Amino acid sequence: MGWKAGSGLSHLLPSSATTNTTAHRRDSPFSAKALTTTILNHVRLGRIPKAISILFSSAEPLPFSLYADLFRICASNKAIVEARKLESHLVTFTPDPPLFLLNRAIECYGKCGCSEDAEELFEEMPKRDGGSWNAMLSAYSRNGRAGDALGLFSKMIGAGVFASEVTFASVLWSCGAALELWLCRQVHGLVVKYGYLGNVILETSLVDVYGKCRAMVDARRMFDEIEKPNDVSWNVIIRRYLEMSEGSEALNVFSKMIKTKVKPMSFTVLNAVLACTSIGGLKEGLQIHGFGIKINMEEDEVVSKSSRRIFDLPCSKGIVSYTSMVTAYAKTGRMTEARVLFDEMPERTVVSWNTMLACYTSSFEWAKALNFLKLMSRETEADDVTLGLILNMCAVIPDVETGKQVHAYAYRHGFYPDPFLGNALLNMYGKCGNLTSARILFHEMSHLRDNISWNALLTTYARNGLSQESIMTFRKMLGEAKPCETTFGTLLAVCADTVTLKLGKQIHAFMIRNGYDIDIVVSGALVDMYTKCCCVLYAMKVFEQSDPKDLILFNSTILGCSHNGMGGKVFELFETMEKEGIKPDRVTFQGLLLACISEGRVENGRRYFELMSDKYCLLPELEHYVLMVELFGYYGFMDELERFITKMPFKPTFRILTRVIHFSRKFECFELGQWASDQLGELDPLVPFRFEDIDNSPPINADYRDRR
Repeated sequence: MGWKAGSGLSHLLPSSATTNTTAHRRDSPFSAKALTTTILNHVRLGRIPKAISILFSSAEPLPFSLYADLFRICASNKAIVEARKLESHLVTFTPDPPLFLLNRAIECYGKCGCSEDAEELFEEMPKRDGGSWNAMLSAYSRNGRAGDALGLFSKMIGAGVFASEVTFASVLWSCGAALELWLCRQVHGLVVKYGYLGNVILETSLVDVYGKCRAMVDARRMFDEIEKPNDVSWNVIIRRYLEMSEGSEALNVFSKMIKTKVKPMSFTVLNAVLACTSIGGLKEGLQIHGFGIKINMEEDEVVSKSSRRIFDLPCSKGIVSYTSMVTAYAKTGRMTEARVLFDEMPERTVVSWNTMLACYTSSFEWAKALNFLKLMSRETEADDVTLGLILNMCAVIPDVETGKQVHAYAYRHGFYPDPFLGNALLNMYGKCGNLTSARILFHEMSHLRDNISWNALLTTYARNGLSQESIMTFRKMLGEAKPCETTFGTLLAVCADTVTLKLGKQIHAFMIRNGYDIDIVVSGALVDMYTKCCCVLYAMKVFEQSDPKDLILFNSTILGCSHNGMGGKVFELFETMEKEGIKPDRVTFQGLLLACISEGRVENGRRYFELMSDKYCLLPELEHYVLMVELFGYYGFMDELERFITKMPFKPTFRILTRVIHFSRKFECFELGQWASDQLGELDPLVPFRFEDIDNSPPINADYRDRR
């Protein structure tokens, strides 16, 4: 089997393309690393054609990870022309491309709707693995070529290639699309033979295919054999009963699903409602709609559609159903439809008005909310819910004067005292920075106060930098209300900011003694507090006991260790992240570069900086460039520093230039120092800068090195 480089591009590029590209490679001044950064910049800005065209400027093969990411991006954007160019570049510059990349190309062609390109590449591959066959099967299935997929599967089995669970998933989908009941039974036998029975995805696929082939007895038998059906499994069996005009059985299965405490998908709710309409079950439909609201599915567009089907049933249009529909539309962002329906209502209560007002405030449409409020005031009297909504709006804008007017209105109309309004007022005054009013109101609330009131005052003090007041408030709170996790999160942040280790330990111990759930958020707050208090051993214990661990917790621990001069631990944590498959972000690399400065690991710093774009497709931000300047300069790598500065994708900032001048003085690199002085002059032409006159600037991250 022969291998043809650039098979998918023969009709797009002239015959001289390879020769010209080779000549350009020889003369190109660009390095692969610089081109990778440029390509990623274009991808970030959505310029996929430009990013792909730059590939042909490469003077050497580019990282395989870049090709893999570009194939993925082309697939998600259905950029078939760019995908063909990408494959051409890969096979032109890499005589023996890795199989995983060729498989990725086949997947990309399939997702772009060009199964012919996928087929051409598959046929030309000199060798294949299971991933190649699976990619081609998926490409056929995805593009409606079920017959070809089933034929390929037969060849695959005949060639002795091991069929994986992914293989069977594609084949079963094709069986369903082609309504091949006989073949489905054969595949079912192979699934059992290969030991895959127990895989809920394959079992659900079998239910689906039997249902599509109208063999509901087999579908139900297969469904009942699933040990733990998931939400998709339940949705499939309900949908197939619905398609067979067995609405009653679909509702019976939905009822059983609810009893198993599996949360239904939005489409399952829609199917259940459709089953109600098929049997004229208005009562059942309203109950299902109510259930959807109860489990917070009302904002889902599909549930909104199901609600509309109920709403349009005969005799179902009343004030409750109108209000429910307005809420459903508004929560899915369809504010225009919500308002049209609201204006159509034959009668409106204060609940209806509050529903619409809440939708405007939750959508941050403040101007429309205020106009609606004026209209509301002419037609109905406000209640405590209305006032609470207005106060929440005042807290966000912020608008303390309007908040005071609401406060006065509540007094005059007998809505106060009330715990709900009192807490809303307390929150409003706190977020508007009116501490005096917040304190007075808090004391006035007296016996009405609850833990929400205490948390609001405590958070207000913390937000305004009044740490001691926050701590005193917490101590008083213990005699009146039970703290919650939110309370402890706020307090631990205060302890971290004030470096109050003793109190932080007491809070930690209090939570353990009283059985509070130390979830991943609280764990992050504890790690942050302990590391800022230079108690890294405690922080590490909290980190190790946390399960699961997410990116935020890893970042808190990495930064904490960096701050405390434990660079070696930072590098270990990063390795653990990679092993556990947690993708780092820009904050992670900031912590890594800080650790490199602390430990004097210049080579490590260079490697981590390049790793950002080369492996993780992260564009370095200003902070990362600043840290690299500090790393090169502090340890006297002045040639590296000069190259780094001149190749930055932006002009050096004032702080970077002053640090360059400082290091140039220290290591007697006067030419570089003069250049930095000239650059400073360009930043502010009205102020003359001279290399010899500029004072030393403080280190960019001196506090981290001082803790070593």
